[in-house]
Amino acid sequence: MKFSLLLALTASSVAQAAQLAFPGAEGFGRYAVGGRQGEVYKVTNLNDSGTGSLRDAVSKPNRIVVFDVGGVIKISERIVVSKNIYIAGQTAPGGGIVVYGNGWSLSNANDSIVRYITIRMGKGGTSGKDAIGVADGKNIIFDHVSVSWGRDETFSINGDVTNVTIQNTIIAQGLVSHSCGGLMQTDGGVSLFRNLYIDNKTRNPKVKGVNDFQNNVVYNWGGGGGYIAGDSQADSYANIINNYFISGPDTTVTAFTRGNSFFHAYVKDNFYDSNRNGKLDGAALCEKASCYSDIDFVKTPYNYPAPTALTPQAAVELVLKGVGNSLHRDTVDTALIDQVKSYGTKGGQISDEKEFGGVGEIANGAALKDSDGDGIPDEWETKNGLNPNDASDGMKVASNGYANLENYVNSLV
Repeated sequence: MKFSLLLALTASSVAQAAQLAFPGAEGFGRYAVGGRQGEVYKVTNLNDSGTGSLRDAVSKPNRIVVFDVGGVIKISERIVVSKNIYIAGQTAPGGGIVVYGNGWSLSNANDSIVRYITIRMGKGGTSGKDAIGVADGKNIIFDHVSVSWGRDETFSINGDVTNVTIQNTIIAQGLVSHSCGGLMQTDGGVSLFRNLYIDNKTRNPKVKGVNDFQNNVVYNWGGGGGYIAGDSQADSYANIINNYFISGPDTTVTAFTRGNSFFHAYVKDNFYDSNRNGKLDGAALCEKASCYSDIDFVKTPYNYPAPTALTPQAAVELVLKGVGNSLHRDTVDTALIDQVKSYGTKGGQISDEKEFGGVGEIANGAALKDSDGDGIPDEWETKNGLNPNDASDGMKVASNGYANLENYVNSLV
């Protein structure tokens, strides 16, 4: 498909607020701008820092980050992501990119986009920190991310945060003794669509504030709880629709816990398979306090930006096929998906990633020829009417509102 170029577009000619972050972006964070009209940065090595590293790539705002390498990036300190960044992990060759050894902060990373990357914190990461944390910020979307082995929470959003989406993402194996999926607690709006929470003792997630939880799969939570409904004297307003909860070997409590009258929720068609018999044969939860832990039921859904609707059964199928960094599904994610496929018979919490085989080996691969260094391979430029020897066309905005570089990276998935 070709994209016609416009040589110059002003802010008035493109309504950024109405432009999806990428085709398929949904929820509160769907209008994140990323690095559009900024610059390209190529990650050319697997170093922890320095020129060509991922850390350097995300250290300054207004960048689209692409990868000329695949493999494991071992980091000693947390990665801090700046504003207006599009991390396009789908561009990585070989086995993709796995970042291992510590966590990420996207606090105040306004208008950032993170896609198709694997983040594994691990026991050596900073104690008391999350594998991914967002404290303050607006307009951020995560899509097809795999994150695991958090020391505190695995993926948390707190503070003055507005308009965040987490979609198609694996949130897994928070490390014991604080094995938590994460806190989702902001009044600014968080969308959680088509994600997999797996092998976390508790907080799968713990929700406070404004939240839209649809088409997620929650597997093998422990005694701390599956979905924790507020547990707070502050008001929360949530949609909980078309999700599937599946007990695993560690599950000892029901799907919903610690709700109260301050947690106002619209619930519909959430399924629970509690029998651990190796088959997906759950039933719809009753829409009563006994099934939802004494929350306050509302009769109509909150008017939040909704996802493409799926049944709970279809959500499970989609998760099995494509959740997480599915372009480059590594041995860890493959094992986690196999647990889900066991429908209750496999799974377990861990205190050290070595118990699960560690991060594994990730193959490198050859970068595609890009003569002008604009992040777009020559073959794609030629096919789509661009000049492979003109670096300036990479960030020019095409008639569909995306930069040509965005059109390339979005075409990969």
